[in-house]
Amino acid sequence: MSYSVAIVGASGSAGSEIARILSGHPGFEVCTLTAASSAGTRFGDLNPHIPNLADKIIQPTKVDELLDHDVVFVALPHGQSAEITAALTEGTGDAEKNDSSPQAKNLAQSGQTNAHESKSTTLQPSAQTNASARSNSPGSHSKKSPIVIDAGADHRLTSADAWAKYYGGEYPGAWDYAMPELIHADEADALINGPLEKVQKQREALKTSRTIAVPGCNVTAVTLAMMPAVAAGFVEAGHICAALSVGYSGAGRSLKPHLMATSALSNMVPYSAAGKHRHIPEIIQNLQVTGAGDLALDFTPVLVPTSRGILAVVNTMLEGVADEDVKAAYHAAYDAETFIDVTEGYPQTQPILATGKAQVWAGVDQYTGALTAIAAIDNLGKGTAAAAVQAANLAVGIDEATGIPTIGVAP
Repeated sequence: MSYSVAIVGASGSAGSEIARILSGHPGFEVCTLTAASSAGTRFGDLNPHIPNLADKIIQPTKVDELLDHDVVFVALPHGQSAEITAALTEGTGDAEKNDSSPQAKNLAQSGQTNAHESKSTTLQPSAQTNASARSNSPGSHSKKSPIVIDAGADHRLTSADAWAKYYGGEYPGAWDYAMPELIHADEADALINGPLEKVQKQREALKTSRTIAVPGCNVTAVTLAMMPAVAAGFVEAGHICAALSVGYSGAGRSLKPHLMATSALSNMVPYSAAGKHRHIPEIIQNLQVTGAGDLALDFTPVLVPTSRGILAVVNTMLEGVADEDVKAAYHAAYDAETFIDVTEGYPQTQPILATGKAQVWAGVDQYTGALTAIAAIDNLGKGTAAAAVQAANLAVGIDEATGIPTIGVAP
């Protein structure tokens, strides 16, 4: 059977990419596309590269109509999702106050979050609490309770204080996190030192979830670059420096002077430097789930003249760790993963364009002992839309790789 899908914010870069992936997905049927300013527009006029959805007319966003779908993807800028997601989950049991999502519990046990002390609302109930109350078998989803997958920032952070500091406004609460590969501290040792296998804790949470938050694209790149080093105990605390080259689609489709071709071509532009970028607390949150302690993160993204892709170069100091041990840890963490390739050479963005894949490499400087970890992803692929579809696959109970492209395009 197929699951009915609605995409909110379908005219934006992230929403359009979700539509592109789902247009060829055997398990999902895109029934409704909604947006604000582009409502009434033929979808193909904005996205001629998706011919089988071209004649659909973009509709205004009406919650009552969204509730008639099995899965609703919300692809809106930060601060705009919460009102819609609250209405979609109201009365379903998925909007009750509860901060026991696996990532929040892991942070709380290590003393790294104050989410338990916040006055937050609409937090996702844990998989343990609700597993018996909600089924993910095909055809079992109530039309009054769609699975809601938010590709924006509103439900990513488990700390109300971090939300207030970097985003501001009312804290919308944390949902289950759409990074199936996220390593939790209590499974790290078995993963790094045991038999080759995929991590399970985050996957199990997503399999029973009906409210899911997609990671930030830059967050995914930096997390995948550093996570095995943390899982292996090579990085426990201290200072991390991340420099990212980011394609312009990461800035969205809004018409702004600095995003026009005349400004972007032959130009490289840093932005949100010196601690200002909103993805900083989310990266730290992920690495603390994996077992890190107090971290300081210098994070500098640079817009480069390419339409899509992120190349993250991440550095930190190690103490007496050999290059071969680092490489072994990265292979142990990722060799079983469908969407993450540990490369012999340095990662590149072109081979993974338009896919859900990531390339990761790590090495130790023989002179300084510093770790350099590099990750390449498509910001609209593994960084957003492919991650959203991967989580949706798990939530409805089908193979997580279904329908997600893994072969890139070149040249």
